Amino acid sequence: MKITREIKTAILVIASILLFIWGYSFLKGRDLLSSYNKYYVKYDNVDGLSASSPVTINGLVVGKVNSIELQKDWTSLVELQVKGDFGIPKNSVAELYSPGPIGGKQIAILPNTTTQEVAQSGDFLKSGSKLGLTEEVSKEIKPIKDKLNLVLENANKMLVNINQVLDEKTKQNLRSSLENLNATLAEFKQTSESVNTMIADNKGRINSTLANVEKTSANMGKISDSLAKANIGQTVKNLEKTLANVDKILADMQSGKGTLGKLAKDETLYTNFTKTSKELELLLQDLRLNPTRYVNVSLFGKKNKPYKAPVNDTLNKK
Repeated sequence: MKITREIKTAILVIASILLFIWGYSFLKGRDLLSSYNKYYVKYDNVDGLSASSPVTINGLVVGKVNSIELQKDWTSLVELQVKGDFGIPKNSVAELYSPGPIGGKQIAILPNTTTQEVAQSGDFLKSGSKLGLTEEVSKEIKPIKDKLNLVLENANKMLVNINQVLDEKTKQNLRSSLENLNATLAEFKQTSESVNTMIADNKGRINSTLANVEKTSANMGKISDSLAKANIGQTVKNLEKTLANVDKILADMQSGKGTLGKLAKDETLYTNFTKTSKELELLLQDLRLNPTRYVNVSLFGKKNKPYKAPVNDTLNKK
């Protein structure tokens, strides 16, 4: 069978058209020889996401973003085109993320490992978002920027206040204070040199004093050891026993028991003792005034004088 030129031309045109369609689809990220499933996700914000952005699972590209449409509720409906070879479980999460600091965003599908049920083409997936490196840095820098602005503002206020405080008179006083401080430091240096010289001159005496102090410390240590070895507890017990006996004696005296108690409490004994003391005093007085009455030595037989009571008779006084 002979193929005419017109048939060859038609076949060539059809093959060119099919090749063009296949090449266009390939450039658009769609392989006409592979089957695809469509999934839908709703996002509140798709900033940085565009059509033909890759769709990945664990870093492997399994599809692309087919289209993005703005809904009446101001959410964005994203259509995902995923190869049919990958069975995506239901309720999987389509996470929007930025792969690097430069470039647009992509979508990573996080499979739901808790179920074995596979999502069908046309099902909705859960939406999620992950901050990119630039967004995380911006989020971290923003509070630092606010704090830095606050610090700079406070520093500016402080400098303004310092400029207001440091007028010409204050500056002059500050200079004078610095000069006085320099003079004080110079005098302190001179004093330090004098002290060093004095220490050097009396180094022998200082060493001797330190040796004496060390010897005294050793003696104190020995005394402490002796006190530690002494039976202080028994001594304290004996002292307590002695004090208890003294308290008992004092209590007996207070109650009138014993000789000391009777002397302290018996008024009759005190009165008799006082009376006896007066009589003894009178006797001594009479002995001094009339010794011959008690010691009579007469060589010639002289008679004794009759007794005459002393003028100052203390017994008759009341």
